Amino acid sequence: MRRLFLISLLLISGCSSTEFLLANAPTEFDRVDRHADLSYGSDPRQRLDVYAPRQAQNRPVVIFWYGGSWVKGKRSQYRFVGTTLAERGIVAVLPDYRLYPQVTFPAFDEDGARAVAWVEQHIQGFGGNPREIVLMGHSAGGHTAAFLAFNHEFLRKYGADPDSIAGLVGLSGTYVLVPEDATERATFPPPYTEADWQPIRFVDTHSPPTLLLHGTDDKEVLPQEAIQLRDAMLALHLRVDLHLYEHRGHGDTVAPFAPVARWRSPALRDTLAFIESVTRH
Repeated sequence: MRRLFLISLLLISGCSSTEFLLANAPTEFDRVDRHADLSYGSDPRQRLDVYAPRQAQNRPVVIFWYGGSWVKGKRSQYRFVGTTLAERGIVAVLPDYRLYPQVTFPAFDEDGARAVAWVEQHIQGFGGNPREIVLMGHSAGGHTAAFLAFNHEFLRKYGADPDSIAGLVGLSGTYVLVPEDATERATFPPPYTEADWQPIRFVDTHSPPTLLLHGTDDKEVLPQEAIQLRDAMLALHLRVDLHLYEHRGHGDTVAPFAPVARWRSPALRDTLAFIESVTRH
């Protein structure tokens, strides 16, 4: 038990290759079907992995985008998310997407929309229900998930149907982004403004049911962003559930998807309960 405690502390303390190796260690012998390196576009970063329960049929689907401030990250680091969801009867899709400085906004969100369109067209072949898709993301990935969940016209532009989105799960996401340093300002350059990239600007009466999970001690993305989004949705009488985890930080909403860090917060339990409530399964 002491060894697991130390491993989990390492996991939530940073995002180095060692931490991801520890998080993914239990997935090396998983009991799910993993379909790797599937293309949803022509760029090498436009690839995704599908994790499906064995003999899945018509199961709910989750598309998960990882974070990394739009400058780093890869889907292989988050195998633990895909495996954990698939072990619980959900077809999970983990896309990569293009990053700065290769691209700037809105290219990474365009990749997200293309991934949604690919899922709608192909996921039935992996046992998923293309009409029951939950968008989920952590940190910068939470921005993409929320941006696509709320910006219906953007999804349609890239061939995706907003009506297939059953819900949104935001894990320490940024929904009211104001670029704070030179890299972020370069990632979100003119002529675009906050009105173009902030997911909260696109909330309307057609926004899907939403679950927001955030740590009160998050210093990377302040919990006030989740509170602002919650309030904007409540003002339109939309379904939104906000869970603020006391004394928890930025990684504590995604780390519990790994078995060694499950004790850090009830994020996995809350996510599964929400998915069950917005899908028929």
